[in-house]
Amino acid sequence: MISRFLDKDFDPQEPIALIAGRANYPILTAAKIREAGLPLRLIAFEGETEDSLWESFKEADRIRIKVGQVGKLLKALEHFKAPRALMAGQITPGRLFKGMVPDLKAIRLLAGLKERNAETIFGALAHEMEQVGTRLVDARAFLDDQLATPGLMVPGSKLGVEKAHIEHGVKIAKEMARLNVGQGVVVRKGTVLAVEAFEGTDAMLRRGGSFKTDHLIFVKTVKPKQDWRFDVPVIGLKTLETLAEAGIQTVALEADGVLMLDKPNLLKAAKARKIVFYGYEAV
Repeated sequence: MISRFLDKDFDPQEPIALIAGRANYPILTAAKIREAGLPLRLIAFEGETEDSLWESFKEADRIRIKVGQVGKLLKALEHFKAPRALMAGQITPGRLFKGMVPDLKAIRLLAGLKERNAETIFGALAHEMEQVGTRLVDARAFLDDQLATPGLMVPGSKLGVEKAHIEHGVKIAKEMARLNVGQGVVVRKGTVLAVEAFEGTDAMLRRGGSFKTDHLIFVKTVKPKQDWRFDVPVIGLKTLETLAEAGIQTVALEADGVLMLDKPNLLKAAKARKIVFYGYEAV
């Protein structure tokens, strides 16, 4: 089995379009898809997608668009004749307010939304993609071995906080996720220090760490009705560095839901920084 997150009628002979945002997530996804020997096409975003990923594709297998060019994205999918696409990697949050170049298709799409968040925007985009014959797949596909697992994940580590305090953090994080505020929180001994919102995980961690206290816990969760096609929670080496700078030494991640990019190296780096990774199971 290539990935347990692919649908049963997945055809490995048909091309997959990778809609790639920033950082390492799409790079790792592309590598896994190539390892499986599957035909791959790239839709990259100007100023967001890493140049190294762009350069790894042949000219005929890649298209670059600006953030907000929904019409051009749909035409690219039709051009590639890709029945499936996978979204990997975020777009810089501030692009929603500054630097986005919406075309008429995007303007109409946004105008029809009562609320503007990842779920509503990408949900509407997924619907538009289906109209041109492309289905978005689970964003965890091909990264099965990169998911958080239950229990302590750093070899030889010990939990330095009470599980009751982790459970409190999970409860708060779940509620924030249900309200579409964010999917992460920083807590300490039953007190909420920071909640993730539109600014993103790293900015929230810095706020939580600004209290300069001990026993800080970073909890990352998934939404109660998570749409796995997009907005999947992710943690990588960059966030680990932010955790170290903020003095946060306990990380609680929802098992089978949070992606740990470059997981072996992430856990190795966590051990060196004495940061504990703990996977909790959803109730």
